[in-house]
Amino acid sequence: MSDMRLIVAGAGGRMGRALVRAIAESKGAVLAGALEAPGSELLGKDAGVLAGLPANGIKLSADIWAMSKEADGILDFTVPAATIANVAIAAERGIVHVVGTTGLSGSDNAVIKSVTNRAVVVQSGNMSLGVNLLAAVVKRVAKALDQSFDIEIIETHHRMKVDAPSGTALMLGQAAASGRGVALDEHSERGRDGITGARRPGNIGFASLRGGTVAGDHSVTFLGPFERLTLSHQAEDRMLFAHGALKAALWAHGKKPGHYSMADVLGLADL
Repeated sequence: MSDMRLIVAGAGGRMGRALVRAIAESKGAVLAGALEAPGSELLGKDAGVLAGLPANGIKLSADIWAMSKEADGILDFTVPAATIANVAIAAERGIVHVVGTTGLSGSDNAVIKSVTNRAVVVQSGNMSLGVNLLAAVVKRVAKALDQSFDIEIIETHHRMKVDAPSGTALMLGQAAASGRGVALDEHSERGRDGITGARRPGNIGFASLRGGTVAGDHSVTFLGPFERLTLSHQAEDRMLFAHGALKAALWAHGKKPGHYSMADVLGLADL
């Protein structure tokens, strides 16, 4: 099979530049396009140079329709509005869409899932191997421990992150809720402040810290009578997410239409 031709959405951003580097460093994929928002001052810039590489001749463009004509997939770590716009084009072109965007609403996710009867979408709040293994373990532990163990999720990210809780924190919360057999939306607590009253049994708590240049730290703590268990993951460089997304794209190439996750990519769906 020839190399997979990939578009990087948000190619001028930190994650976009990491994705461009990951493609350049890996076998099996080539950069087919570099997408940036209309009006961006980076339009027309060379994607390789922006990523700290030699010039590759791929200029940043806002025309996803044109660049997707010869593409096999798109790697998308942008913002919800951009991702939703990209979903329709990717589905129309019949190309793989890897979605790492966070901050998506319930209606956004419904739009993404609506195209998966005719398109291949791999979506995850985190593309790293370690985090997805952590989620599998969290689900098992939550199932094993009863509600006498409270669950708290703490996440830390760089000062520029705009959404909270992080997509990874929510993914871990969903794993815990699934292990408990409950709906996360009905059993979560966020942003405690003031006189909150006693903690509600069975709820899953979230806390978000922002500062510095942290790529992503996440911990899930189970607090029971006289003991506690903490499971954690620290991301040291966003390149790990880029390589994970690339792995997802290569895995999805040629798959039948559907909505997949990194658990599927890594063979963890049954854990």
